[in-house]
Amino acid sequence: MEGWKTDDLALIGDTDEIEVAVHASGQLTKPVPVWVVRVNDNLYVRSYRGHAGAWFRAAQASGQGRIWAGDEARDVAFVAETDPVINDQIDAAYGAKYGHSPYAGAMVAPEVRTTTLKLLPR
Repeated sequence: MEGWKTDDLALIGDTDEIEVAVHASGQLTKPVPVWVVRVNDNLYVRSYRGHAGAWFRAAQASGQGRIWAGDEARDVAFVAETDPVINDQIDAAYGAKYGHSPYAGAMVAPEVRTTTLKLLPR
């Protein structure tokens, strides 16, 4: 699987909130808003509701979906990111990008951190 194009990394990584839909039962689920962060040449999302997030459970089961950054849509694969060093970098990226929000602390909580998904272009 090829990596992200530079333009896509900038577009998606700089967007405050993307929409995520999951391929389930042959169709896309209803899109939900999610925060996205960029670490190096990779994009990551987490479930604010932890494992209780329906979109996260569907993404884990399916492994495929679509994201929207503004009007631009991209098909993606969802891959669990469990490396603690990378997750530390993702925590820092969430803090840098969303630290102004009262919800930022929740995005680096241990339960939410276990829901880290890398977005790969399909």
